[in-house]
Amino acid sequence: MKIIEVLEKKRRTARFGGGQEKIDKQHEKGKLTARERIELLLDPDSFDEIGMFVEHRCTHFGMMDNVISGDGVVAGHGTINGRLVFVYSQDFTVYGGSLSETNAKKINQVQDAALKLGAPIIGINDSGGARIQEGVDSLAGYGEIFQRNVDASGVIPQISLIMGPCAGGAVYSPALTDFTFMVKDTSYMYVTGPDVVKTVTHETVTHEKLGGTSIHALKSGVCDIAFNNELDCLQQTRRLFNFLPLSNKTDIPVRPSFDPADRVEMSLENLVPDNPNKPYNIKQLIEKIVDEGDFFELKPEYAKNIITGLGRFEGRTVGIVANQPMHLAGCLDINASVKAARFIRFCDAFNIPLITLVDVPGFLPGVDQEHNGIIKHGAKLLYAYAEATVPKITIIIRKAYGGAYIVMNSKHLRGDYNFAWANTEIAVMGAKGAAAILHRDVANNPAELEKKINDYQEKFTNPFVAASRGFIDDIIRPFNTRFKICRALTMLTTKSVQKPWKKHDNLPL
Repeated sequence: MKIIEVLEKKRRTARFGGGQEKIDKQHEKGKLTARERIELLLDPDSFDEIGMFVEHRCTHFGMMDNVISGDGVVAGHGTINGRLVFVYSQDFTVYGGSLSETNAKKINQVQDAALKLGAPIIGINDSGGARIQEGVDSLAGYGEIFQRNVDASGVIPQISLIMGPCAGGAVYSPALTDFTFMVKDTSYMYVTGPDVVKTVTHETVTHEKLGGTSIHALKSGVCDIAFNNELDCLQQTRRLFNFLPLSNKTDIPVRPSFDPADRVEMSLENLVPDNPNKPYNIKQLIEKIVDEGDFFELKPEYAKNIITGLGRFEGRTVGIVANQPMHLAGCLDINASVKAARFIRFCDAFNIPLITLVDVPGFLPGVDQEHNGIIKHGAKLLYAYAEATVPKITIIIRKAYGGAYIVMNSKHLRGDYNFAWANTEIAVMGAKGAAAILHRDVANNPAELEKKINDYQEKFTNPFVAASRGFIDDIIRPFNTRFKICRALTMLTTKSVQKPWKKHDNLPL
């Protein structure tokens, strides 16, 4: 009976982490505890914990005088809407959530199990970094985590939630995972903190300005979505999880849909303005064609000239990439190319079909873009589409000019079905620019130049030219877009592509 009493006492102690005082401090900052986060993330009563009684083995700096069961991380498995998921949650109340040799091994254990069983893993990060008292042992723990992140990449979905500090070596695990979410005002990520920056470069900077959500969601692109609070972050993580397959060997999830495939959406007939230079919000198009208007956008604040996210057609998950005319006229630039390429490669790795909505005037011109490598970065997007073997469907909405036409999943990159709305323009460039180059002799004659522009538009920019070459499979009415996509996806269900053997590709990094 005594051993049972000891067991229950140890369990109670472990569940309190660093103690009630530190838990209260966590709550005062607007943060949940490690266990509260898991409870909200997973289905009720589904969490099975491992390593509750694990303790550190460090004997330096008086560490043996403060040994806490669990050692700063809560780990195990549970379910989200009945589907298996592995999870670990760093406990900031225990040594600031710092990574030790033993709690790294707990994380490794769930990583190994997730990979072995083919189930996603979610890491909740709230840590000051490596446990200094343990020296190289804690650094070795990070290395073991990183190696497993790489091994699992493209095999199981990996999601990182940043819910507090994430500094030093700790930032590289989230960077290696598929999705990274942050919480405004309470989470931040950086390789070196404000104190180190001030010492080395003499710059004074706050945690937020150095690595908060205002930086990573808008400027660096490190963060996929920044949420207002932890509850919202955890609930939206559950929503994202519902779109994802468990692994690269399982089918994409299918949910019941009461949205008919042949639903006619007449409002699309008036979505695109008559003036080709006038912007419109392509997000409206996405929400009108996906099941029940349910679209999960990723990186909404970063590279706004391109939209990426997940939706469903007839209950099956698809990835959607769309040029956004509301920002930079929908031009492709460095950030947009990298953002879309990363998303496309994720979808291809997990057999998620790709829908591409095109309205692109070209690549963004400028000295800054050229000097920062638009050639190489733009090639990443081209490469991602070209290597993708999942079903690929493209709809040209208004225009597709120059190299951007090719890059945005054209027929030449083995797009399976390429459609165009009736009034689209597909050409090397717009009629006005082309006429100005081809007919310099009439540049000072506005009436004659206008005639040449109209002539070029009639002969070269309409979709019938591309359709006559077989580069467009069909010219469709806007209201019929959803039905065409659903029909194409059904036909492509059994698509299979055999590629030449290679050890791995050499992406233009």
